[in-house]
Amino acid sequence: MKSKRVGVIVEVNDQFSKVGVYSLLNDRNIIWNGELLSGIKVGAYLTVNQNDIKVIATVSSEKVIDQQNTVKSEEFDNRFHKNSVNRIIELKTKGVIENNEFKITSKYVPMIGNEVTLTSKEELDIIYGLKTEDKALIIGKTVLEDYSAKIPINKFFASHIGIFGNTGSGKSNTLHKLYFELFKSEYITNIKKKSKFFIIDFNGEYCRENIFGLNDTTRKIIRIDTRNSADKLNIKSDYIFDADILSILFDARPATQVPFLKKAVKRFLKIKNEVEYANIEIGLLISILRMIRGNNHIDCLDDWIKASLSAGVDKQSLEQLNDIFSNLKYGDQKLKTQDGIVLLEDTQLTEVGRDYFKIDKIEEVLKKNFKEASKLKQFLMFLEFQRVYEITYNATKADFINPLFSRIRPAISSLDKVLKVDNTKSKSQYKMMTIISLVNANSEVKRLIPMLLSKMIYDEHKAVVSKKGLYSTIHLIIDEAHNILNSQFKNIGDDWQDYRLSIFEEIIKEGRKFGFYLTLASQRPADISQTIMSQLHNYIIHRLVNERDLQMLTSTMPTLDLTSYRMIPILGQGEAIITGIAFKIPVAVKIDKENDVRPNSDDVILHELWV
Repeated sequence: MKSKRVGVIVEVNDQFSKVGVYSLLNDRNIIWNGELLSGIKVGAYLTVNQNDIKVIATVSSEKVIDQQNTVKSEEFDNRFHKNSVNRIIELKTKGVIENNEFKITSKYVPMIGNEVTLTSKEELDIIYGLKTEDKALIIGKTVLEDYSAKIPINKFFASHIGIFGNTGSGKSNTLHKLYFELFKSEYITNIKKKSKFFIIDFNGEYCRENIFGLNDTTRKIIRIDTRNSADKLNIKSDYIFDADILSILFDARPATQVPFLKKAVKRFLKIKNEVEYANIEIGLLISILRMIRGNNHIDCLDDWIKASLSAGVDKQSLEQLNDIFSNLKYGDQKLKTQDGIVLLEDTQLTEVGRDYFKIDKIEEVLKKNFKEASKLKQFLMFLEFQRVYEITYNATKADFINPLFSRIRPAISSLDKVLKVDNTKSKSQYKMMTIISLVNANSEVKRLIPMLLSKMIYDEHKAVVSKKGLYSTIHLIIDEAHNILNSQFKNIGDDWQDYRLSIFEEIIKEGRKFGFYLTLASQRPADISQTIMSQLHNYIIHRLVNERDLQMLTSTMPTLDLTSYRMIPILGQGEAIITGIAFKIPVAVKIDKENDVRPNSDDVILHELWV
């Protein structure tokens, strides 16, 4: 098909060249041989023809010059009549099409006399990196050409993706549109079999019915709520009972509290059942009783009693232990009642002593409560007694450990509401799309859960792929990613920040080779770790105006050219620059908005609210 000729090259200056246009051609779009093509306007593509080579350029500026009149007086000034003007446009070379492939090269440049034509749809396909055999999704239309914007499935979704834009710019709609179209594609049957998608949703935007076009058979929503009873996320014990994670979570001090936690976790994980647990704690009680002489170790006994109360032992069962000093008299080797009944002899508790102190009853209560408690509650029960053990036997000062428990107790209480320790395979617990909503979670849980879930599913997937090969993929989508991937100190501790970022940096550096892909959406890209930003492969950039955010883009996105960069602050709602390894050059796109199914992120219409 012959292309529409529009002009000829009349000047060349490095990357820039000027075209004398045959006629004004000032229509926004032009119909040519049945194709609707973009007219000549700033930013539009034009093709410079050199035999078999097609040099692709964009319009950077335009002007008109008067060829006939030079009179300056108003009386005789006849300039700018339709027959006296010539339109001149300036082009910037972007690359060439050679052998049906678009290449960015300086090998070919426009030459004076080269004819310029409108860029055809076939040429646009090649420019945008799509070959005839490539499978693609349509997510909207290009801003300038009004041409279907296609996303190549393989190059785009098999990569780490960044979606950025200010509040209200349309990034949530874009994230939804990408995966909505993917799940509408012809590949959905095998997607269900071979891939799993996880969304970390901080604002509850993706909890609507039929979100992503999925129903309850393929989509699961886990609503995390630290204030009310809600859903629980299954986590393997290795990930929650990790001394490094717990030390950071509880803000443990390195010198005294971290060693205590490490020993406690190690001992807790060795406990097989409630019988072992009860034996350990009763053994600790008897050891304390053996050592009591006068007021020695009375504080340890008081602490043991408090620990047993927190473990659910009733006060009545502990009354003899509470009254030990008012009812007993002490000898060197024997512990007796006022009536002379021997309770402890030769450092051994007598049978009468066991009955007197109700040891068997206390032991049964400890067994029962431990067995019925959740794994996290079991851990807290054990820690309370472990504190007593450390103070009693390792001469650790209570003042060093006690402040730690003021942080441990509320933290475990929050975690117990939202986590279930389950050592079965996590992949079997989730559906094709699993959405974890954190809108009603407190700050501690919002920090912890994304890290735990991400590390767990990544480790599991990596282990399977290492053994069996890459036959499935995981796609982790994090909306408002700056909440957990920020590189700035925000009153959550350097250790926490370093550990959290190291996990996600490992995932983004190594995940691609294991079929584990990240999609990050954020309104503040400058707050995200530069290491993570630089490892993204494809970007969709909505309107950004903050200077720090714009500077981050230039330092981490090698495929973003100056023209596209300058468009970012003036993009309209839903408009975006798409760039990355899946695209030969950046493209400005107006993302389609789904009317019936979309995230819960629409702007509030105040006059409707106030009616």
